[in-house]
Amino acid sequence: MTGTNFLFVSLDGLIGDIAWRVKQHGNDVKYAITEDEFSQDVCDGLVPKTDDWRAELEWADVVVMDDSFGLGREAERLREEGIPVVGGTELTDRLEEDRGFGHETMRELGLNVIESRIFESLDAGIEYVRNNPAPYVLKPSGDTQNFNELLYVGQSEDGADVVQMLQRYRDKLDGEVEEFQLQLRKTGIEISVCGFFDGEQFVEPINYTFEHKRLFPGDLGPMTGEMGTAMFWGPPNRLFHGTIAPFEPLLRKEGYVGAFDINCIVNGDGIFPLEITSRFGYPQIAIQEAAMETPIDDFLYGLAAGTDPELETHDGFQVGLRVCVPPFPADDVDWFEEHSRDLQIGFREEGLPDGIHLEDMKHTDGEFRVAGETGEVLVATGLGETMQAAKTEAEERADDVVLPNNFYRTDIGSKWQKEAEQLIRWGYLRN
Repeated sequence: MTGTNFLFVSLDGLIGDIAWRVKQHGNDVKYAITEDEFSQDVCDGLVPKTDDWRAELEWADVVVMDDSFGLGREAERLREEGIPVVGGTELTDRLEEDRGFGHETMRELGLNVIESRIFESLDAGIEYVRNNPAPYVLKPSGDTQNFNELLYVGQSEDGADVVQMLQRYRDKLDGEVEEFQLQLRKTGIEISVCGFFDGEQFVEPINYTFEHKRLFPGDLGPMTGEMGTAMFWGPPNRLFHGTIAPFEPLLRKEGYVGAFDINCIVNGDGIFPLEITSRFGYPQIAIQEAAMETPIDDFLYGLAAGTDPELETHDGFQVGLRVCVPPFPADDVDWFEEHSRDLQIGFREEGLPDGIHLEDMKHTDGEFRVAGETGEVLVATGLGETMQAAKTEAEERADDVVLPNNFYRTDIGSKWQKEAEQLIRWGYLRN
């Protein structure tokens, strides 16, 4: 498909890579970054920008919205006006933003959700853990849930380390954590199940993703949003039916269009859903696009227009590595401005090489440069018939990036052989 007008709307400047690729297919694109003042230069020189996306609605053939925090209501309004839109609804936004509501909905749909509680008082959480000693996962909810540094996976069997973290949040963060969830820690393999919903049903194949949120190889160090992802595509299986499949009637009723993902812990006892992502995942969507043999513009248009889109994907494995610069994962705008902003990004070949996907980048004065303020610069992807081959290709591409002080994990996908054996033994990869 060429010659279609695509309008991309993002709160924080996350969907630029997909906008750029849609433009490369011969379409007209406009990109609005609506809220984050520090992300306004992301994709400058790469994708045409607009300061007023609502003024572009008559121009747009398709609108793509990339987040869940309030954009669902906007997407609903556009659908009511007959505009094809990829995006959520007010209810699907809430499924992600309100962890308690998301868990309640999963239980109502028959999913096996791990015991958890929502708290609005840190002192109440401290008292609860002391009275109910166990290993817990501490997750911020509501407006603070994207503060990944606040996520903590408890190690102590009596919950003492979680109490310490709650006390620290109370004493040091001065009311910033207004709502949080305590969830019993469950051991097993963590996997995300993602499907693209076209307003009526999930489009096959289904995407199965293994995320790596710790900063350092070996799953060590602080939590980040994501450092790298391994994935494959396949038909619906037990994982699909135990996570996102029961949501089909609700999503159909809502008119939801886009990616819908549930990550879960699986072991020999069952599938235990953790949380819902009712939007594109990052950097998940970049790695998914790398594996799509169907052009991304055709697919997005088919989703939004409800034309029963087909999706052809790479028959193998995919790995994506997030290439970052300091102070990531810390949030220090002054340090970033002094040391990392506008750093030149070089490649061994001219232009943007195959397998390199944009994050906080721009193109000015004939050069690719670091933009934004997160330090999440780009994603290097690799495809292969085996996970090891995909891992090797992604690492070779990341190694070809010339960028001072850049870093990335070198173990993404390395656990696949062991995890695959367990998943097969437990029966989760059967159709």
